[in-house]
Amino acid sequence: GCPCTPEVLSSRDKAESFKEQGNAYYAKKDYNEAYNYYTKAIDTCPNNASYYGNRAATLMMLGRFREALGDAQQSVRLDDSFVRGHLREGKCHLSLGNAMAASRCFQRVLELDHKNTQAQQELKNASTVLEYEKIAEADFEKRDFRKVVFCMDRALEFAPACHRFKILKAECLALLGRYPEAQSVASDILRMDSTNADALYVRGLCLYYEDCIEKAVQFFVQALRMAPDHEKACLACRNAKALKAKKEDGNKAFKEGNYKLAYELYTEALGIDPNNIKTNAKLYCNRGTVNSKLRKLEEAIDDCTNAVKLDETYIKAYLRRAQCYMDTEQYEDAVRDYEKVYQTEKTKEHKQLLKNAQMELKKSKRKDYYKILGVDKNASEDEIKKAYRKRALMHHPDRHSGASAEVQKEEEKKFKEVGEAFTILSDPKKKARYDSGQDLEEDGLNMGGK
Repeated sequence: GCPCTPEVLSSRDKAESFKEQGNAYYAKKDYNEAYNYYTKAIDTCPNNASYYGNRAATLMMLGRFREALGDAQQSVRLDDSFVRGHLREGKCHLSLGNAMAASRCFQRVLELDHKNTQAQQELKNASTVLEYEKIAEADFEKRDFRKVVFCMDRALEFAPACHRFKILKAECLALLGRYPEAQSVASDILRMDSTNADALYVRGLCLYYEDCIEKAVQFFVQALRMAPDHEKACLACRNAKALKAKKEDGNKAFKEGNYKLAYELYTEALGIDPNNIKTNAKLYCNRGTVNSKLRKLEEAIDDCTNAVKLDETYIKAYLRRAQCYMDTEQYEDAVRDYEKVYQTEKTKEHKQLLKNAQMELKKSKRKDYYKILGVDKNASEDEIKKAYRKRALMHHPDRHSGASAEVQKEEEKKFKEVGEAFTILSDPKKKARYDSGQDLEEDGLNMGGK
């Protein structure tokens, strides 16, 4: 009869029946159950290439390419002429971003079956990936980060499980200020590989660029724990710590009213990392506040301008600059800033600030009765009277009767203006309306003319 002992037969039959059940689940797209049955088949009969091939296919469907690669390699170790095994091995290599290794597998398929159209196509895909890698490397050197993201997106279409490509893409997104996108790429990698130093570095980088410096340092430290010689994480960690310390020292000096020291500290902090746009915008705005305290209003304006150049959504910097414009009587600029603020955040407060600035602008364009009399805006009734007498005498026609017609005309005009100014400023009701700009709003009794 048959030389096979019944046990051997039954174990092979058992393995085949496990495989059949696995195939049924695979057909129903229940890959987890299919995986379990192929595993039982392998445990029962560990030298069968097709069982490993089937389990590799299942793992690929589950997106577990690293494990699938091991199974595919085992399948061709057991049977070197197993075409589907070589194809799967190549496919796993390519998905993981190893285009060179993938090419070798597809070439092996073509040695076994030179008409295999799938292998021909996959070979093309592998060389496409290599090409994008090369371009991206050159573009990164040139700091053309947008182009690197483009290349990596193309490469990831063929290599969806490649961490290297994802990390390069995420780093470039962070450098382009696209933090939420960079964050989500890094988080995806950390979900699958929680100790990936590059992904930890990118998470830290996003937090650092978003001015969450303390949290960022934690990620850099973690990255360095996983990979002590990670140069980028090392540099970023140093910068983040230095920036945090300087900024805090500056804030402390400011709170204590030591504005000169605060100015120096903010200036030093601005020199630490030109790539950190968000923090630097805050530092400029803080230094602008210091300058306005020191009454260096033009410098304060420059600082705020630098802040909004770096971060055009930075309301606080616009408000600070607008206030400085008001204080230096540059009302047109103040109105422009308050308009921008009100467009961005339509609050009652912002509306009021805008109205005030518009009013001051209007007032600045009419005759300034205080200037005409040469008195301060807060002058008392008495001071206004005295000033009027003095100016009226100065410009009185009798004083200039011997002058040329031109001078006479000029002095007469000034004399009239002085009278006009006194008429308004000596009458409490008219003065109040002039001061508040009501006369402008009603456009009725506009004594000054335009």
